[in-house]
Amino acid sequence: MSSQTATLRRLYFVRFGFALVWAGLLFTSASKLGPVSVALLVLYPLFDVAAAVIDLRSSKDAPGLYVNIAISALAGIGLAFAAASGIPAVLRVWGAWAIVSGLVQLAVGLGRRKLGGQWAMIASGAISTLAGTAFVLQAAPPDASLVNLAGYAVLGGIFFLVSAIRLGRRTQLSPQG
Repeated sequence: MSSQTATLRRLYFVRFGFALVWAGLLFTSASKLGPVSVALLVLYPLFDVAAAVIDLRSSKDAPGLYVNIAISALAGIGLAFAAASGIPAVLRVWGAWAIVSGLVQLAVGLGRRKLGGQWAMIASGAISTLAGTAFVLQAAPPDASLVNLAGYAVLGGIFFLVSAIRLGRRTQLSPQG
């Protein structure tokens, strides 16, 4: 297994675990914006920044990761400010972040097709873009909720799990090992 593939595989497993834990915690606090939910909202894109930095250090072949680092850092800051304005503002910022980061993930996945295990990242990027649009639209009703963000994180985590498993299978099937 190449160093890049091994690092991506471990990173994808960690991202899966983080997404599940994060979603569970957000689900229990998503009814209102309080200290726990705000901290979780800011933490998610900052975790994405850290994961992209680790990814970039191992691969150095995905310039889109620099864009992801920047947009995720801005999202973390934006969410901290949006939380002061309420759930609709949070959904709009989260939605914008999901759209842009989804497009970046789609581009990075397409660029890494030769590694294998990337179809799930490609699908996840496309779904993130659509989900982001849905989050922006969900901000309009007076009873806007953060609950769907937990589902978004779980689905994203599942895509990371599938990619991690596929990367391992591809390596096992490869004669280069």
